[in-house]
Amino acid sequence: MASPLDGILVSDGDAVATMHIPTALTAGGFVYDDGASQIFESAGATIYFEQGRSTEGEWYLDDDGRFCSFWPPSYRACYDLYWIIDDDRIAGIRFFERRSGSGFNGYYR
Repeated sequence: MASPLDGILVSDGDAVATMHIPTALTAGGFVYDDGASQIFESAGATIYFEQGRSTEGEWYLDDDGRFCSFWPPSYRACYDLYWIIDDDRIAGIRFFERRSGSGFNGYYR
């Protein structure tokens, strides 16, 4: 089965290029190390699922081409994204929050 990620040639730890961020986010749902999950829609909506609850937010690219998210009423954060490669295939994305420097891994389902 073809994947939207087919044809993107990257190595583990490579930065996700701005032009690939929308495809990388919307290629499939993510599961995080802590068991939470998230879906990014191409129109900019996102839904985060944790412990049976869901939270709706928005994602966008800022003026510098970085991935950012907004969670009402006021939480906004921007991230640097890096590819996770496993068995020679794109397996997920590492998210590093720009302000705090904290990071987490998201794996495609």
